[in-house]
Amino acid sequence: MRVKSIIAYDGSRFFGFQSQKHTQKTVANTLQKALKSLQIHSKITASGRTDTGVHATAQVIHFDLPTYWSDLEKLRLHLNKRLFPSIRIKKIMIVSEDFHARYSAKRRAYRYILSEQEPNPFESNYVTFVKNIDFEKIKEAITLFEGRYDFKYFQKSGSDVKSSVREIYKAKLYKYKNYKIFYFEANGFLRSQIRMMVDFLLKIGKGEMGQKELKEQLLCKKKYSTSLAPPYGLYLCKVIYN
Repeated sequence: MRVKSIIAYDGSRFFGFQSQKHTQKTVANTLQKALKSLQIHSKITASGRTDTGVHATAQVIHFDLPTYWSDLEKLRLHLNKRLFPSIRIKKIMIVSEDFHARYSAKRRAYRYILSEQEPNPFESNYVTFVKNIDFEKIKEAITLFEGRYDFKYFQKSGSDVKSSVREIYKAKLYKYKNYKIFYFEANGFLRSQIRMMVDFLLKIGKGEMGQKELKEQLLCKKKYSTSLAPPYGLYLCKVIYN
């Protein structure tokens, strides 16, 4: 029986999502260990990887359950006891056998949270603190990312993908309480693509770059910047399947 689960996790406690041979402290390894303690030995598959320090409020995974685990709410409660406080299982539901958390996904969305307040230790792993940023310039520039582009100049070196072409459906900046939020929704993202885009936008907000440079890098005419914004403000917030 295949099940789909929506999970949230504190990425600052892990070395990324993906299982690694040399460390047990990944989200996947921690989930796998919790499942095995309940005699569930199916391998989990996620909608996508998140890097070290990156969070999720709605990551999606799938795995196969033994038939005797018919009470999904009981399973959710048992898992949450084992995973607290760094991971929370929000929902578990039965899906068709051909459902695939990664390949069935149509869109993915991320938020990146910024604060202009004085940095404080209680938010340092969850918000990126910035100063002297012109957010009106960023608002004008961020929509340039919308559309279908070859994002090969907006990916981390060493990425192993067949194609770097992606389509971004929504790219916006909005305010929520004392925070500024970047929102990106696309059919997929390359390795560290969002952090590189955010860093470029912050450079525009500081007056170090402009829309001209952004357009040229988007069109793969010239590479101006490949540095990354910190991971701590980034959240996988939605995976869309239809």
